[in-house]
Amino acid sequence: MPGPRPRPEPHPHPHPRSEPYPPYQPYAQGLLDVGDGQQIHWNASGNPAGRPAAVVHGGPGSGHQPGARRYFDPERYHVVQFDQRGCGRSRPHAADPATGLEHNTTDRLIADMERLREHLGIEKWLLYGGSWGSTLILAYAQTHPERVSAIVICGVTTTRPEETDWLYRGVARFLPGPWQAFRAHLPAEDRDGDLVAAYSRLLNSPDETVRRTAANAWATWEDAVIAHEALGKPNAYTDRPDDDLMAFTRITAHYFAHDAFLADGQLLRDAGRLAGIPGELIHGRLDLGSPLDTAWELARAWPDASLTVVDESGHTGSPAMRTAVLAALERFAAQED
Repeated sequence: MPGPRPRPEPHPHPHPRSEPYPPYQPYAQGLLDVGDGQQIHWNASGNPAGRPAAVVHGGPGSGHQPGARRYFDPERYHVVQFDQRGCGRSRPHAADPATGLEHNTTDRLIADMERLREHLGIEKWLLYGGSWGSTLILAYAQTHPERVSAIVICGVTTTRPEETDWLYRGVARFLPGPWQAFRAHLPAEDRDGDLVAAYSRLLNSPDETVRRTAANAWATWEDAVIAHEALGKPNAYTDRPDDDLMAFTRITAHYFAHDAFLADGQLLRDAGRLAGIPGELIHGRLDLGSPLDTAWELARAWPDASLTVVDESGHTGSPAMRTAVLAALERFAAQED
């Protein structure tokens, strides 16, 4: 099978954009009832007559970041952002232990996106996101390919068991001390088993102290992986407000303990369903938590995708990665023009 085809050179432009657009605010927002007692928060910004685009946040459970819309030209894009179930401004919030996670599954997140698309009267939209957002984008697009006009992914993941095992066990060979601390937080009988499932049990404990300390231990490990990257910053996860951190860790452990509610390798196996959807995959060569091989495999399996590898970037990005994302979104905006 041939390797990923190189990304076509962009058309010459006298002023290629290297900085995001100035901040701009939503013109509409609300809570959408999606069933199961859940309401997801959404907002829309930019030009209502522009090319529709949805920003799919990572995590799972991180909530949307207002700054993400700044990658989109507000004159040419109609930008939709939303908080997935249980996080951000969606309700009920997973920081509350009374909020069950039994209705928080990938299939339901896909259905929520469809309900939001219909609610906003959008026929097809471009999807942008990375990390967990990449997994959800691919799952949605393979379920509803007729509703996707293009895809831009920055940081490719498919949440296969091997990817999760790498992040919470394999990468320990680079960070043995922090990993031993991550592992030592668990009861002795769980330290040689499924660490993610064991943490999920702690994060759902009826004891608030158990939940909060487990959330901090989980985030401290995530911080260690990110901070180890050349351009990584310390405390990227533990700096979050307590409730946001609780929702993030609880939801992430829930999804990863269930292999994202996907069959092993499903998103790569079914990449043929994306035929006809143009895709731009942008990935850091130094991404420690999500190594490049997944992006490479996806580009091989998806005939309409091109892969850009950013040599100096890890999972948290770099100036060159930011420029690559802006360029991809500018190219799709120009196609619409």
